[in-house]
Amino acid sequence: MDKQVEKSSLASPLIQISEEEGSSFGRERSSSVNVSRKNEFYEEMKKQLWLAGPLITVNILLYCLQVISLMFVGHHGKLALSGASMATSFASVSGFSLLYGMASALDTLCGQSYGAKKYHLLGIHMQGAMFVLVLVSIPLAIIWANTGAVLLALGQDADISEAAGIYTPCMIPALFAYGIVHCLFRFLQTQNIVFPLVLCSGITTLLHFVVCWILVFKSGLGYRGAAFANSISYWINLLLIGIIYETLPFLHKNLDRLFKGGVA
Repeated sequence: MDKQVEKSSLASPLIQISEEEGSSFGRERSSSVNVSRKNEFYEEMKKQLWLAGPLITVNILLYCLQVISLMFVGHHGKLALSGASMATSFASVSGFSLLYGMASALDTLCGQSYGAKKYHLLGIHMQGAMFVLVLVSIPLAIIWANTGAVLLALGQDADISEAAGIYTPCMIPALFAYGIVHCLFRFLQTQNIVFPLVLCSGITTLLHFVVCWILVFKSGLGYRGAAFANSISYWINLLLIGIIYETLPFLHKNLDRLFKGGVA
């Protein structure tokens, strides 16, 4: 008899909770879980916007370089504007888009290395990508040097093709800087370093107005000056990234990640 009493006492809960209290407790618990999930969602959204916002700004600023150049070319007549527009489209499709896509591979490679804390691999991927993109830029430069003939073969207007054939070769130096710049961008953004990129791109875009004005209106180069301005501005952007590397102390550790274990 005593054993049955002991078993029943062990089977019964120590604290008796009514059905109403139990349901209210369940509701409170579910509401607290929902609140915590909402907080996690908002925190994650803030992190995403904190990273995505500057990256969107950087891409817009870099795209503005081509637009600003075309604005200055527009002062030299319809033919010059048509040729420069055709050249810009041809350069984007045959060169810049290709290099941009190839540099995007670093989003995966550097992201995996950084997440696995294998920081020495960041430098290997980075330098390897730079080397490959510079090599790819060489045949692209040959294509750009013959833009006029390519456009004529594709059935474009002869005058516009000639104007584009003059404009595009002046942007060949931009090819090599463009690939290196985007490799550096990927290298930094995978480490959550994005605001220095906004600073470099913003300064470059502002200086591009000055460079375009000097080369288009003051140097006697005419609309070709806008193409040279593109090349100069991309190299200015690359130079600014190097200056910021040397200036900001918290980026010095990234120099070690860039050069230690690399192919150089």
